[in-house]
Amino acid sequence: ILYPKNKKKYYDDPANWKQGEKILKDVLESVKAPYVTAKDEAAFYGPKIDVQMRNINGKEDTAFTVQYDFCMPSRFKLEYTNEKGKKEQPIVIHRSSIGALERIMAFLIEHYAGNFPLWLAPEQIWVIPVGKQHVKYAKSVVKNLAKNNFRYQLKDENESVSKKIRNGEIQKIPYLLVVGDEELKSKSVRIRSKGKDLGKIKLTQFIEKAKIEVEKKN
Repeated sequence: ILYPKNKKKYYDDPANWKQGEKILKDVLESVKAPYVTAKDEAAFYGPKIDVQMRNINGKEDTAFTVQYDFCMPSRFKLEYTNEKGKKEQPIVIHRSSIGALERIMAFLIEHYAGNFPLWLAPEQIWVIPVGKQHVKYAKSVVKNLAKNNFRYQLKDENESVSKKIRNGEIQKIPYLLVVGDEELKSKSVRIRSKGKDLGKIKLTQFIEKAKIEVEKKN
């Protein structure tokens, strides 16, 4: 929460400043959010909350803000009628949920080095059939993935399995599902993730685990 010090720089209304600061503090404390106060860094029209992120170089950037504005309603003479039929001046909340989208995306790409968690990855899963005889089963796998709202690709192009796996790892796809004879017989998939073979698992089990991973944003 940022407090005013320079009365020439900030809108002069001590009562509203005090009220705004208290409200923003109460909000942060109600959600148990850690915060520090920074004097003389407010917007000219009222106190605000700045949510800061630290980039890989240690520099702080503002991700988004919530601003408590009692200045503009006064200057524009804004009013509303309350439940008692009396005129009141509103408080305007300026809220930027993610700040500049491009800046946030750049921050996330830099932070994860392109290796996004499952919930955030543009492509979450590749399904790789070992041979042509496994394509039909691979298509049933992606059909189940689609039903559960996963973002996927069926990699049935005429390339070796090792090349497809290598390409998937280069592109940092969270999960590569390889299906061959064993997987076809047991209705399972072989999972590769981050360069490791995680073994074979029933397709239904994989989907449930992946859904939980997305929901919890692990």
